[in-house]
Amino acid sequence: MSQPNAVVSPAPNLLVETSHDLPLVSVTVALRMGALEDPPEGEGSVRLLGRLMRRSAGGRSAEQNDALVEGIGAALGADVTQSTVSFQGSVITRSLDRFGEFLVDALARPALPEDELMRLKRETLAELTETLDDDRSLARRWFRKRLFAGHPYGRSAAGTKAGVEHATIDTLRGLYRRLVVPENLVIALAGDVTTERAERFASELAAALKPGAALADRTPEPSMRPGRHLVLVDKPERTQTQIIVGGLGSHPSDPDHFALSVANTAFGGTFTARLMQEVRVKRGWSYGAYSSLPYDRRRQAFSMWTFPKAADAAACLALELDMLEKLRAKGLTKSELAWSKRYLVRSHAFAVDTAAKRVGLKLDTALYDLPPGYYENYTETLRAVTLEQANGALRERLSDENLLVTLVGTESVVGDGVRAAIQRLAGSEVVRYDAE
Repeated sequence: MSQPNAVVSPAPNLLVETSHDLPLVSVTVALRMGALEDPPEGEGSVRLLGRLMRRSAGGRSAEQNDALVEGIGAALGADVTQSTVSFQGSVITRSLDRFGEFLVDALARPALPEDELMRLKRETLAELTETLDDDRSLARRWFRKRLFAGHPYGRSAAGTKAGVEHATIDTLRGLYRRLVVPENLVIALAGDVTTERAERFASELAAALKPGAALADRTPEPSMRPGRHLVLVDKPERTQTQIIVGGLGSHPSDPDHFALSVANTAFGGTFTARLMQEVRVKRGWSYGAYSSLPYDRRRQAFSMWTFPKAADAAACLALELDMLEKLRAKGLTKSELAWSKRYLVRSHAFAVDTAAKRVGLKLDTALYDLPPGYYENYTETLRAVTLEQANGALRERLSDENLLVTLVGTESVVGDGVRAAIQRLAGSEVVRYDAE
């Protein structure tokens, strides 16, 4: 196996990871702004734009572009989050130049035709209708919608039916002019590519774009409303429920960010963690029981997720709330801390075992403004976390009083029991599963 050659190119906004193990190159062209730029009445517009750029690259039809990409031994998709738009793909080495030409067509020369937008809107509306059958997605959407109410993070990057219907070709073309400028680009290549070839690839792409102004992320920090609140998403004939419980979590710049990550892993990050053992192994209430702690440029949520039967929903929820209270009050044990640190350090090897994964970590650092050395010093920082730091982070960053409980189920079956299970409930609401 060839030795990995990690390089951050002197060329601005270019990341390169070279490995000649396979004749394949992974390519990501990302923009440092995403669905945060959706207009107030057009939720989902940036996602429509990214997909339309891919479809109408070079003025060709969507079918022609699909055939072109497939014909050169490549794959390419467009993905949108709150903070980024990314065109991610891979290509056999000998076709890298042709793949670069296609990306120039997608980013610098998309036709953005209105008739294709109409087709894309119909497809997107059908996809949004299909998500109503996915109870887990419903729970996540309503959790974020209410936890981040009034904040841009509460809006869905995938959009809403009203937002998609409201989107016009003029709106998307305006978004394109603001978003797709070289000043917003971050380009990452990994695999069978040299730094010199990657620099040429990136320079040709950036040179094809009209210069503009880099968009600054002025999103405010989210805040949490006080008290315990319940959102019950009422869906008929559900024998199972989806429950998400949480509040505001961590930010990578927090001094106790890694300490909280270690504590979260011990509590609900793996199959052998405390939450899974209590909910699934001992009681059999939910096949899975996990807690998560994601990051973005602003503070994200801490959340616990379970999916018990309707008959077990109230008891499972009461247990989770009790476990969170005890976690903050008593903290981790020494053995839990040691196991969690060992697990995180060892599993990090699987996050850096390919060139594509290594450049992906560097890309996250660039896109999400992670602190310098976040991943370079990752394992050393984890090893240095003490029991006092981990338990202090739990008390400082998590709350067992300011919480949002989101549950998808049949209100007439589970409503009374769930409300009774939440001690000190400050407020509750019932929403239709198909409401926006």
